[in-house]
Amino acid sequence: MKVKKLLSLFLAGTMMVGCLAGCGSDAGSGNEAAGTETEASSDSAGSKESSDSGSKESSGEKVPLTALISKHSLTKDLGEMEWLNRLEDEIGVEIEWQQISADWDQKKSVMFAGGDIPDMLFKATVTTDFATYNGLFENLTPYIDGGDMPNVAKMFEDHPELRALSSDENGAIYGLPNYRSVWPRTNRVLYINKVWLDNLGLQIPTTMDELEEVMLAFRDGDPNGNGDTTDEIALDFNGFPSFLLGCFGVPLMNEADGYYVEDGTVKNFRVDERYKEFMIWLQKLYGEGLINEEVITQDYSKFQSVARGEGTTAKVGVSLGWESGDRFGTDLADQYVPLPALKPHADSNEEEVYWGYYKDNNSVNPATVAVSASCKNKTEAVHFIDAFYEEEMSLQVLFGGMNEVDNCIQDNGDGTYTVLPPADPSIDPGTWKWTNSFADYSPYYIPDDVKDRLTMGADMQRVNDERAQLEDTLDKMEEKCETYPSKFISYTTDENADLAMTHANITNIVDQTYAAWLTDSARDIEAEWDDYVKSVYDIGLEQNLEIRQTAYERYLSSLQ
Repeated sequence: MKVKKLLSLFLAGTMMVGCLAGCGSDAGSGNEAAGTETEASSDSAGSKESSDSGSKESSGEKVPLTALISKHSLTKDLGEMEWLNRLEDEIGVEIEWQQISADWDQKKSVMFAGGDIPDMLFKATVTTDFATYNGLFENLTPYIDGGDMPNVAKMFEDHPELRALSSDENGAIYGLPNYRSVWPRTNRVLYINKVWLDNLGLQIPTTMDELEEVMLAFRDGDPNGNGDTTDEIALDFNGFPSFLLGCFGVPLMNEADGYYVEDGTVKNFRVDERYKEFMIWLQKLYGEGLINEEVITQDYSKFQSVARGEGTTAKVGVSLGWESGDRFGTDLADQYVPLPALKPHADSNEEEVYWGYYKDNNSVNPATVAVSASCKNKTEAVHFIDAFYEEEMSLQVLFGGMNEVDNCIQDNGDGTYTVLPPADPSIDPGTWKWTNSFADYSPYYIPDDVKDRLTMGADMQRVNDERAQLEDTLDKMEEKCETYPSKFISYTTDENADLAMTHANITNIVDQTYAAWLTDSARDIEAEWDDYVKSVYDIGLEQNLEIRQTAYERYLSSLQ
Protein backbone atom coordinates (compact mmCIF):
# COMPACT_ATOMS: atom_id res chain seq x y z
CA MET A 1 0.00 0.00 0.00
CA LYS A 2 1.33 3.46 -0.84
CA VAL A 3 2.44 5.59 2.09
CA LYS A 4 0.09 8.35 0.98
CA LYS A 5 -2.82 5.93 1.28
CA LEU A 6 -1.66 4.86 4.72
CA LEU A 7 -1.46 8.49 5.72
CA SER A 8 -5.03 9.09 4.59
CA LEU A 9 -6.16 6.26 6.86
CA PHE A 10 -4.19 7.79 9.67
CA LEU A 11 -5.72 11.20 9.07
CA ALA A 12 -9.15 9.60 9.26
CA GLY A 13 -8.40 8.93 12.89
CA THR A 14 -7.75 5.21 12.81
CA MET A 15 -4.36 5.39 14.49
CA MET A 16 -2.55 7.43 17.10
CA VAL A 17 1.15 8.33 17.21
CA GLY A 18 3.32 10.52 19.39
CA CYS A 19 4.50 14.04 18.88
CA LEU A 20 6.86 15.16 16.14
CA ALA A 21 9.69 17.57 15.86
CA GLY A 22 8.12 19.43 12.98
CA CYS A 23 8.81 22.90 11.78
CA GLY A 24 6.08 25.43 11.07
CA SER A 25 7.03 26.79 7.82
CA ASP A 26 4.84 28.61 6.14
CA ALA A 27 6.41 27.98 3.38
CA GLY A 28 3.38 27.97 2.53
CA SER A 29 1.44 30.98 2.41
CA GLY A 30 3.74 33.87 2.07
CA ASN A 31 4.46 33.79 5.79
CA GLU A 32 7.93 35.34 5.49
CA ALA A 33 8.42 37.73 8.39
CA ALA A 34 10.01 41.13 7.99
CA GLY A 35 9.58 44.55 9.54
CA THR A 36 9.99 46.00 13.01
CA GLU A 37 9.33 44.91 16.55
CA THR A 38 6.52 46.71 18.36
CA GLU A 39 4.60 46.36 21.60
CA ALA A 40 0.92 47.07 22.15
CA SER A 41 -1.68 46.64 24.85
CA SER A 42 -5.34 45.98 24.11
CA ASP A 43 -8.14 47.25 26.37
CA SER A 44 -10.66 44.67 27.50
CA ALA A 45 -13.39 44.28 30.06
CA GLY A 46 -15.63 41.61 31.49
CA SER A 47 -15.74 39.00 34.20
CA LYS A 48 -15.28 35.26 34.45
CA GLU A 49 -14.72 33.00 37.43
CA SER A 50 -11.13 31.84 37.78
CA SER A 51 -9.39 29.53 40.18
CA ASP A 52 -6.31 31.75 39.93
CA SER A 53 -7.89 35.23 40.01
CA GLY A 54 -11.44 34.86 41.26
CA SER A 55 -11.31 37.97 43.41
CA LYS A 56 -10.30 40.16 40.50
CA GLU A 57 -12.94 38.80 38.20
CA SER A 58 -15.74 38.91 40.75
CA SER A 59 -14.99 42.61 41.22
CA GLY A 60 -15.18 43.25 37.48
CA GLU A 61 -11.46 43.74 37.09
CA LYS A 62 -9.76 42.43 33.99
CA VAL A 63 -7.23 39.67 34.55
CA PRO A 64 -3.79 40.71 33.29
CA LEU A 65 -1.91 38.47 30.88
CA THR A 66 1.12 38.91 28.67
CA ALA A 67 1.45 37.45 25.20
CA LEU A 68 3.95 37.36 22.37
CA ILE A 69 3.15 36.92 18.71
CA SER A 70 5.61 36.42 15.89
CA LYS A 71 3.57 38.03 13.16
CA HIS A 72 3.82 38.77 9.46
CA SER A 73 5.35 42.09 8.46
CA LEU A 74 2.06 43.06 6.81
CA THR A 75 -0.02 42.46 9.95
CA LYS A 76 -1.24 45.65 11.57
CA ASP A 77 -1.02 46.46 15.26
CA LEU A 78 -3.12 43.98 17.22
CA GLY A 79 -4.80 46.80 19.11
CA GLU A 80 -6.52 47.76 15.85
CA MET A 81 -8.14 44.33 15.43
CA GLU A 82 -11.69 44.69 16.69
CA TRP A 83 -12.31 40.93 16.74
CA LEU A 84 -9.37 40.49 19.11
CA ASN A 85 -10.43 43.37 21.37
CA ARG A 86 -13.92 41.89 21.64
CA LEU A 87 -12.51 38.46 22.46
CA GLU A 88 -10.44 39.90 25.30
CA ASP A 89 -13.58 41.64 26.60
CA GLU A 90 -15.56 38.39 26.40
CA ILE A 91 -12.99 36.36 28.30
CA GLY A 92 -12.35 39.17 30.78
CA VAL A 93 -8.62 39.60 30.27
CA GLU A 94 -6.32 42.50 29.54
CA ILE A 95 -3.39 41.39 27.43
CA GLU A 96 -0.12 43.19 27.01
CA TRP A 97 1.02 42.12 23.55
CA GLN A 98 4.61 41.92 22.42
CA GLN A 99 4.53 41.95 18.63
CA ILE A 100 7.61 40.74 16.76
CA SER A 101 7.86 40.99 12.99
CA ALA A 102 11.54 40.29 12.36
CA ASP A 103 14.35 37.97 13.44
CA TRP A 104 12.24 35.96 15.86
CA ASP A 105 14.39 32.83 15.50
CA GLN A 106 17.42 34.75 16.76
CA LYS A 107 15.50 36.52 19.54
CA LYS A 108 13.76 33.32 20.58
CA SER A 109 16.89 31.43 21.54
CA VAL A 110 18.00 34.27 23.83
CA MET A 111 14.57 34.68 25.44
CA PHE A 112 13.95 30.97 25.94
CA ALA A 113 17.43 30.35 27.31
CA GLY A 114 16.86 33.14 29.83
CA GLY A 115 13.64 31.48 30.99
CA ASP A 116 11.61 34.70 31.16
CA ILE A 117 8.80 34.34 28.64
CA PRO A 118 5.31 35.86 28.32
CA ASP A 119 2.24 34.00 29.57
CA MET A 120 1.20 32.97 26.05
CA LEU A 121 3.17 32.56 22.84
CA PHE A 122 1.41 32.70 19.47
CA LYS A 123 3.11 31.53 16.28
CA ALA A 124 6.36 31.52 18.23
CA THR A 125 7.23 27.88 18.98
CA VAL A 126 8.11 24.65 17.21
CA THR A 127 7.74 21.22 18.76
CA THR A 128 11.47 20.83 19.41
CA ASP A 129 11.39 23.87 21.71
CA PHE A 130 9.50 21.87 24.32
CA ALA A 131 12.30 19.31 24.62
CA THR A 132 15.10 21.84 24.26
CA TYR A 133 13.69 24.12 26.98
CA ASN A 134 12.27 21.51 29.29
CA GLY A 135 10.15 22.97 32.10
CA LEU A 136 9.58 26.32 30.40
CA PHE A 137 6.10 25.53 29.07
CA GLU A 138 2.85 24.41 30.70
CA ASN A 139 1.46 20.93 30.04
CA LEU A 140 -2.02 21.61 28.62
CA THR A 141 -3.29 18.02 28.84
CA PRO A 142 -5.02 18.49 32.24
CA TYR A 143 -6.86 21.56 30.96
CA ILE A 144 -8.01 19.79 27.79
CA ASP A 145 -9.14 16.65 29.61
CA GLY A 146 -10.51 18.59 32.59
CA GLY A 147 -13.00 20.66 30.61
CA ASP A 148 -11.20 24.02 30.51
CA MET A 149 -10.59 23.76 26.75
CA PRO A 150 -13.75 22.26 25.20
CA ASN A 151 -13.09 23.58 21.69
CA VAL A 152 -9.63 22.04 21.60
CA ALA A 153 -11.06 18.80 23.01
CA LYS A 154 -13.65 18.77 20.20
CA MET A 155 -10.91 19.22 17.60
CA PHE A 156 -8.99 16.29 19.06
CA GLU A 157 -12.17 14.21 19.15
CA ASP A 158 -12.82 14.93 15.47
CA HIS A 159 -9.17 14.39 14.50
CA PRO A 160 -7.36 12.17 17.01
CA GLU A 161 -4.26 12.32 14.82
CA LEU A 162 -3.92 15.97 15.84
CA ARG A 163 -3.72 14.99 19.50
CA ALA A 164 -1.11 12.40 18.60
CA LEU A 165 0.81 15.07 16.70
CA SER A 166 0.83 17.30 19.79
CA SER A 167 1.62 14.72 22.50
CA ASP A 168 5.03 13.63 23.69
CA GLU A 169 5.78 10.05 24.72
CA ASN A 170 4.32 10.73 28.16
CA GLY A 171 1.07 12.20 26.84
CA ALA A 172 1.99 15.79 27.69
CA ILE A 173 0.84 18.53 25.30
CA TYR A 174 2.85 21.74 25.37
CA GLY A 175 1.83 23.28 22.04
CA LEU A 176 -1.50 23.18 20.21
CA PRO A 177 -1.86 22.64 16.47
CA ASN A 178 -4.23 24.22 14.00
CA TYR A 179 -6.35 22.59 11.32
CA ARG A 180 -8.09 23.96 8.24
CA SER A 181 -10.21 21.60 6.23
CA VAL A 182 -9.61 22.59 2.62
CA TRP A 183 -6.45 24.13 1.20
CA PRO A 184 -4.62 23.68 -2.12
CA ARG A 185 -2.13 20.87 -2.66
CA THR A 186 0.75 23.23 -3.35
CA ASN A 187 1.85 26.55 -1.89
CA ARG A 188 3.46 28.17 -4.90
CA VAL A 189 2.86 28.73 -8.61
CA LEU A 190 5.41 29.89 -11.18
CA TYR A 191 4.10 32.98 -12.96
CA ILE A 192 5.27 34.59 -16.19
CA ASN A 193 4.29 37.96 -17.62
CA LYS A 194 2.20 37.13 -20.70
CA VAL A 195 2.11 40.79 -21.80
CA TRP A 196 5.91 40.81 -21.91
CA LEU A 197 5.89 37.62 -23.98
CA ASP A 198 3.41 39.12 -26.43
CA ASN A 199 5.33 42.40 -26.66
CA LEU A 200 8.47 40.49 -27.67
CA GLY A 201 6.69 37.92 -29.87
CA LEU A 202 7.68 35.02 -27.62
CA GLN A 203 5.93 31.76 -26.79
CA ILE A 204 5.30 30.35 -23.32
CA PRO A 205 8.35 28.21 -22.38
CA THR A 206 8.02 24.47 -21.84
CA THR A 207 11.50 23.71 -20.44
CA MET A 208 13.95 25.40 -18.12
CA ASP A 209 16.26 26.01 -21.08
CA GLU A 210 13.47 27.78 -22.94
CA LEU A 211 12.66 29.74 -19.79
CA GLU A 212 16.26 30.95 -19.70
CA GLU A 213 16.03 32.10 -23.32
CA VAL A 214 12.82 33.98 -22.56
CA MET A 215 14.39 35.65 -19.53
CA LEU A 216 17.39 36.77 -21.59
CA ALA A 217 14.91 38.47 -23.92
CA PHE A 218 13.18 40.02 -20.92
CA ARG A 219 16.53 41.39 -19.74
CA ASP A 220 17.45 43.05 -23.02
CA GLY A 221 14.24 43.76 -24.92
CA ASP A 222 12.43 46.40 -22.82
CA PRO A 223 9.34 44.19 -22.56
CA ASN A 224 7.45 46.65 -20.33
CA GLY A 225 7.79 49.23 -23.09
CA ASN A 226 8.82 52.21 -20.98
CA GLY A 227 12.00 52.91 -22.97
CA ASP A 228 14.32 51.74 -20.19
CA THR A 229 16.11 48.45 -20.88
CA THR A 230 17.62 48.30 -17.38
CA ASP A 231 14.56 48.30 -15.11
CA GLU A 232 13.28 44.78 -15.79
CA ILE A 233 14.03 41.86 -13.44
CA ALA A 234 13.77 38.60 -15.35
CA LEU A 235 13.38 36.31 -12.30
CA ASP A 236 12.67 37.01 -8.64
CA PHE A 237 11.88 34.81 -5.63
CA ASN A 238 12.06 34.91 -1.84
CA GLY A 239 14.00 32.35 0.18
CA PHE A 240 15.18 29.14 -1.46
CA PRO A 241 13.11 28.30 -4.59
CA SER A 242 12.50 24.64 -3.71
CA PHE A 243 9.51 24.48 -6.05
CA LEU A 244 11.81 24.99 -9.05
CA LEU A 245 14.06 22.25 -7.67
CA GLY A 246 11.13 19.87 -8.22
CA CYS A 247 11.49 20.49 -11.95
CA PHE A 248 14.88 18.77 -11.67
CA GLY A 249 13.28 15.57 -10.46
CA VAL A 250 13.30 15.79 -6.66
CA PRO A 251 10.01 14.30 -5.34
CA LEU A 252 9.07 17.02 -2.86
CA MET A 253 6.05 15.20 -1.43
CA ASN A 254 5.44 17.05 1.83
CA GLU A 255 9.14 17.81 2.11
CA ALA A 256 10.21 19.54 5.33
CA ASP A 257 13.54 21.33 5.95
CA GLY A 258 14.89 19.65 2.82
CA TYR A 259 13.98 16.13 4.00
CA TYR A 260 11.91 13.88 1.75
CA VAL A 261 11.39 10.17 1.10
CA GLU A 262 12.44 8.28 -2.01
CA ASP A 263 12.45 4.50 -2.38
CA GLY A 264 11.71 4.11 1.32
CA THR A 265 14.73 6.17 2.37
CA VAL A 266 14.70 9.53 4.12
CA LYS A 267 16.96 11.91 2.21
CA ASN A 268 17.86 15.59 2.19
CA PHE A 269 17.95 17.42 -1.12
CA ARG A 270 20.80 19.69 -0.03
CA VAL A 271 23.25 16.82 -0.63
CA ASP A 272 21.47 15.39 -3.68
CA GLU A 273 23.12 15.36 -7.12
CA ARG A 274 19.96 16.91 -8.55
CA TYR A 275 20.41 19.84 -6.16
CA LYS A 276 23.94 20.28 -7.53
CA GLU A 277 22.58 20.39 -11.08
CA PHE A 278 19.95 22.88 -10.01
CA MET A 279 22.50 25.13 -8.28
CA ILE A 280 24.74 25.14 -11.36
CA TRP A 281 21.73 26.31 -13.38
CA LEU A 282 20.77 28.98 -10.84
CA GLN A 283 24.34 30.26 -10.64
CA LYS A 284 24.40 30.62 -14.41
CA LEU A 285 21.17 32.62 -14.37
CA TYR A 286 22.47 34.93 -11.64
CA GLY A 287 25.75 35.44 -13.52
CA GLU A 288 23.77 36.39 -16.62
CA GLY A 289 21.92 39.06 -14.67
CA LEU A 290 18.60 37.26 -14.88
CA ILE A 291 17.92 36.95 -11.13
CA ASN A 292 17.25 39.93 -8.89
CA GLU A 293 20.67 40.83 -7.51
CA GLU A 294 19.10 41.44 -4.08
CA VAL A 295 17.39 38.03 -3.93
CA ILE A 296 19.46 36.91 -0.93
CA THR A 297 19.19 40.09 1.14
CA GLN A 298 15.72 41.48 0.38
CA ASP A 299 12.98 41.01 2.96
CA TYR A 300 9.45 39.98 2.09
CA SER A 301 8.13 43.55 1.93
CA LYS A 302 10.77 44.51 -0.64
CA PHE A 303 10.13 41.30 -2.58
CA GLN A 304 6.42 42.13 -2.73
CA SER A 305 6.81 45.80 -3.62
CA VAL A 306 9.21 45.10 -6.50
CA ALA A 307 6.78 42.65 -8.09
CA ARG A 308 3.99 45.23 -7.92
CA GLY A 309 5.89 47.56 -10.22
CA GLU A 310 4.88 51.14 -10.82
CA GLY A 311 1.20 51.51 -11.59
CA THR A 312 0.56 49.39 -14.67
CA THR A 313 4.26 49.09 -15.51
CA ALA A 314 5.55 45.69 -14.45
CA LYS A 315 9.12 45.22 -13.28
CA VAL A 316 9.33 41.41 -12.88
CA GLY A 317 9.02 38.85 -15.67
CA VAL A 318 8.94 35.53 -13.79
CA SER A 319 8.25 34.89 -10.11
CA LEU A 320 7.03 32.30 -7.63
CA GLY A 321 3.95 33.23 -5.64
CA TRP A 322 0.84 32.13 -3.79
CA GLU A 323 -1.71 33.96 -5.94
CA SER A 324 -1.37 36.54 -8.73
CA GLY A 325 -3.17 39.34 -6.88
CA ASP A 326 -1.07 38.78 -3.78
CA ARG A 327 2.14 38.57 -5.79
CA PHE A 328 1.66 41.38 -8.28
CA GLY A 329 -1.15 43.54 -6.90
CA THR A 330 -4.49 44.45 -8.43
CA ASP A 331 -3.04 46.65 -11.19
CA LEU A 332 -0.71 44.00 -12.61
CA ALA A 333 -2.25 40.61 -11.73
CA ASP A 334 -3.95 40.23 -15.12
CA GLN A 335 -0.61 40.47 -16.92
CA TYR A 336 0.58 37.16 -15.46
CA VAL A 337 -0.29 33.55 -16.22
CA PRO A 338 0.75 30.40 -14.32
CA LEU A 339 3.16 27.87 -15.81
CA PRO A 340 3.17 24.09 -15.44
CA ALA A 341 6.14 22.25 -13.96
CA LEU A 342 8.86 22.59 -16.61
CA LYS A 343 11.34 19.96 -17.77
CA PRO A 344 15.00 21.00 -17.38
CA HIS A 345 15.84 20.23 -21.02
CA ALA A 346 13.98 19.18 -24.15
CA ASP A 347 15.31 15.61 -23.87
CA SER A 348 14.56 15.28 -20.13
CA ASN A 349 12.22 12.56 -18.96
CA GLU A 350 8.88 14.23 -18.28
CA GLU A 351 7.96 11.47 -15.83
CA GLU A 352 10.79 12.56 -13.53
CA VAL A 353 9.67 16.18 -13.29
CA TYR A 354 7.84 17.15 -10.09
CA TRP A 355 6.66 20.18 -8.15
CA GLY A 356 6.36 21.04 -4.48
CA TYR A 357 3.39 19.07 -3.09
CA TYR A 358 2.35 20.17 0.41
CA LYS A 359 -1.30 19.22 0.90
CA ASP A 360 -0.85 17.62 4.33
CA ASN A 361 1.51 20.36 5.46
CA ASN A 362 -0.95 23.03 4.28
CA SER A 363 -3.80 21.65 6.36
CA VAL A 364 -2.00 21.29 9.71
CA ASN A 365 0.60 23.21 11.67
CA PRO A 366 1.89 22.01 15.06
CA ALA A 367 2.70 24.11 18.13
CA THR A 368 0.90 27.28 17.03
CA VAL A 369 0.35 28.43 20.62
CA ALA A 370 1.86 27.61 24.01
CA VAL A 371 1.56 28.74 27.64
CA SER A 372 4.35 29.58 30.05
CA ALA A 373 4.72 27.29 33.05
CA SER A 374 5.23 30.47 35.10
CA CYS A 375 1.95 32.07 34.04
CA LYS A 376 0.10 33.24 37.20
CA ASN A 377 -3.34 33.20 35.58
CA LYS A 378 -3.27 29.92 33.72
CA THR A 379 -7.03 29.31 33.75
CA GLU A 380 -7.73 32.61 32.00
CA ALA A 381 -4.89 31.97 29.58
CA VAL A 382 -6.23 28.58 28.49
CA HIS A 383 -9.81 29.94 28.28
CA PHE A 384 -8.56 32.71 25.99
CA ILE A 385 -6.62 30.28 23.81
CA ASP A 386 -9.50 27.80 23.67
CA ALA A 387 -11.77 30.53 22.30
CA PHE A 388 -9.56 30.67 19.19
CA TYR A 389 -10.75 27.13 18.34
CA GLU A 390 -14.49 27.94 18.27
CA GLU A 391 -15.76 27.85 14.67
CA GLU A 392 -16.70 31.51 14.15
CA MET A 393 -13.65 32.75 16.02
CA SER A 394 -11.39 30.42 14.04
CA LEU A 395 -12.65 31.91 10.80
CA GLN A 396 -11.85 35.38 12.14
CA VAL A 397 -8.37 34.31 13.25
CA LEU A 398 -7.68 33.12 9.70
CA PHE A 399 -9.54 35.69 7.58
CA GLY A 400 -10.18 38.73 9.81
CA GLY A 401 -13.01 40.05 11.93
CA MET A 402 -16.69 39.17 11.54
CA ASN A 403 -17.99 42.57 12.64
CA GLU A 404 -18.90 46.01 11.28
CA VAL A 405 -15.49 47.44 12.18
CA ASP A 406 -13.13 44.83 10.72
CA ASN A 407 -15.57 43.88 7.95
CA CYS A 408 -13.52 40.90 6.72
CA ILE A 409 -15.97 38.00 6.87
CA GLN A 410 -19.76 37.78 7.01
CA ASP A 411 -22.03 35.48 8.99
CA ASN A 412 -24.95 34.81 6.66
CA GLY A 413 -27.18 33.77 9.55
CA ASP A 414 -27.83 30.24 8.27
CA GLY A 415 -24.61 28.52 9.25
CA THR A 416 -22.79 29.76 6.15
CA TYR A 417 -20.09 32.40 5.86
CA THR A 418 -18.70 34.63 3.13
CA VAL A 419 -15.20 36.08 2.99
CA LEU A 420 -15.75 39.72 2.01
CA PRO A 421 -13.72 41.70 -0.50
CA PRO A 422 -11.27 44.21 0.98
CA ALA A 423 -12.95 47.27 2.45
CA ASP A 424 -10.11 49.20 0.81
CA PRO A 425 -10.40 48.45 -2.94
CA SER A 426 -6.78 49.46 -3.50
CA ILE A 427 -5.59 46.45 -1.45
CA ASP A 428 -5.63 42.92 -2.86
CA PRO A 429 -7.50 40.21 -0.89
CA GLY A 430 -4.35 38.37 0.17
CA THR A 431 -2.71 41.46 1.63
CA TRP A 432 -6.02 42.40 3.28
CA LYS A 433 -6.15 39.04 5.05
CA TRP A 434 -2.57 39.20 6.28
CA THR A 435 -3.13 42.78 7.45
CA ASN A 436 -6.29 42.11 9.46
CA SER A 437 -5.83 38.62 10.90
CA PHE A 438 -3.35 36.32 12.60
CA ALA A 439 -3.55 34.35 9.33
CA ASP A 440 -2.18 30.93 8.46
CA TYR A 441 0.18 29.72 11.19
CA SER A 442 -2.15 30.49 14.08
CA PRO A 443 -4.34 28.60 16.54
CA TYR A 444 -7.70 27.76 14.95
CA TYR A 445 -9.91 24.84 13.95
CA ILE A 446 -11.78 24.98 10.61
CA PRO A 447 -13.82 21.74 10.61
CA ASP A 448 -14.29 19.59 7.52
CA ASP A 449 -17.95 20.51 7.07
CA VAL A 450 -17.10 24.21 6.75
CA LYS A 451 -15.93 23.36 3.23
CA ASP A 452 -19.52 23.43 2.00
CA ARG A 453 -20.55 26.42 4.10
CA LEU A 454 -17.79 28.93 3.35
CA THR A 455 -17.61 31.10 0.23
CA MET A 456 -13.96 31.95 -0.17
CA GLY A 457 -12.69 35.32 -1.32
CA ALA A 458 -11.67 36.16 -4.86
CA ASP A 459 -8.03 35.45 -4.09
CA MET A 460 -8.64 31.88 -2.95
CA GLN A 461 -10.91 31.26 -5.92
CA ARG A 462 -8.05 32.42 -8.15
CA VAL A 463 -5.64 30.22 -6.19
CA ASN A 464 -7.57 27.13 -7.23
CA ASP A 465 -7.96 28.31 -10.82
CA GLU A 466 -4.27 29.15 -11.17
CA ARG A 467 -3.19 25.71 -9.98
CA ALA A 468 -4.96 23.99 -12.86
CA GLN A 469 -1.69 23.93 -14.83
CA LEU A 470 -0.08 21.87 -12.08
CA GLU A 471 -2.85 19.33 -11.55
CA ASP A 472 -1.40 16.67 -13.86
CA THR A 473 1.98 16.88 -12.14
CA LEU A 474 0.46 16.72 -8.66
CA ASP A 475 -1.77 13.80 -9.68
CA LYS A 476 1.31 11.97 -10.94
CA MET A 477 3.10 12.61 -7.65
CA GLU A 478 0.18 11.23 -5.65
CA GLU A 479 0.36 8.07 -7.71
CA LYS A 480 4.12 7.58 -7.88
CA CYS A 481 5.78 9.31 -4.91
CA GLU A 482 6.13 8.46 -1.26
CA THR A 483 5.05 11.24 1.08
CA TYR A 484 7.23 12.36 3.96
CA PRO A 485 4.63 12.79 6.74
CA SER A 486 6.89 15.02 8.79
CA LYS A 487 4.13 16.49 10.93
CA PHE A 488 2.90 13.07 12.01
CA ILE A 489 6.18 11.33 12.77
CA SER A 490 6.91 10.53 16.41
CA TYR A 491 10.24 11.38 18.08
CA THR A 492 11.43 10.59 21.57
CA THR A 493 12.63 13.39 23.81
CA ASP A 494 16.24 12.35 23.22
CA GLU A 495 15.72 12.22 19.45
CA ASN A 496 14.14 15.68 19.52
CA ALA A 497 17.06 17.04 21.48
CA ASP A 498 19.62 15.51 19.10
CA LEU A 499 17.79 16.84 16.05
CA ALA A 500 17.56 20.32 17.54
CA MET A 501 21.26 20.39 18.41
CA THR A 502 22.41 19.76 14.85
CA HIS A 503 19.67 21.51 12.87
CA ALA A 504 21.13 25.00 13.27
CA ASN A 505 24.63 23.82 12.27
CA ILE A 506 23.31 22.14 9.14
CA THR A 507 21.22 25.17 8.24
CA ASN A 508 24.16 27.52 8.62
CA ILE A 509 26.32 25.53 6.21
CA VAL A 510 23.69 24.91 3.54
CA ASP A 511 22.35 28.47 3.62
CA GLN A 512 25.76 30.11 3.49
CA THR A 513 26.93 27.81 0.72
CA TYR A 514 23.75 28.35 -1.26
CA ALA A 515 24.15 32.13 -1.09
CA ALA A 516 27.84 31.95 -2.05
CA TRP A 517 27.30 29.56 -4.94
CA LEU A 518 24.36 31.53 -6.29
CA THR A 519 25.95 34.98 -6.26
CA ASP A 520 29.61 34.21 -7.06
CA SER A 521 30.10 32.78 -10.54
CA ALA A 522 33.79 32.22 -9.74
CA ARG A 523 32.82 29.45 -7.32
CA ASP A 524 33.14 26.06 -9.03
CA ILE A 525 30.20 24.09 -7.69
CA GLU A 526 31.30 20.86 -9.33
CA ALA A 527 34.80 21.10 -7.84
CA GLU A 528 33.52 22.04 -4.37
CA TRP A 529 30.67 19.56 -4.25
CA ASP A 530 32.31 16.56 -2.53
CA ASP A 531 33.86 18.65 0.25
CA TYR A 532 30.58 20.47 0.78
CA VAL A 533 28.59 17.24 1.05
CA LYS A 534 31.11 15.77 3.49
CA SER A 535 30.95 18.87 5.69
CA VAL A 536 27.15 18.73 5.85
CA TYR A 537 27.18 15.05 6.77
CA ASP A 538 29.91 15.59 9.36
CA ILE A 539 28.20 18.55 11.04
CA GLY A 540 25.15 16.44 11.84
CA LEU A 541 23.22 15.37 8.74
CA GLU A 542 24.35 11.76 9.01
CA GLN A 543 22.98 11.55 12.55
CA ASN A 544 19.76 13.38 11.60
CA LEU A 545 19.09 11.09 8.66
CA GLU A 546 19.53 8.04 10.89
CA ILE A 547 17.13 9.45 13.50
CA ARG A 548 14.56 10.44 10.89
CA GLN A 549 14.82 7.08 9.12
CA THR A 550 14.24 5.23 12.39
CA ALA A 551 11.29 7.45 13.28
CA TYR A 552 9.83 7.14 9.77
CA GLU A 553 9.98 3.34 9.91
CA ARG A 554 8.48 3.42 13.40
CA TYR A 555 5.64 5.53 12.02
CA LEU A 556 5.03 3.05 9.17
CA SER A 557 4.93 0.19 11.65
CA SER A 558 2.29 2.01 13.69
CA LEU A 559 -0.01 2.00 10.65
CA GLN A 560 0.07 -1.76 10.21
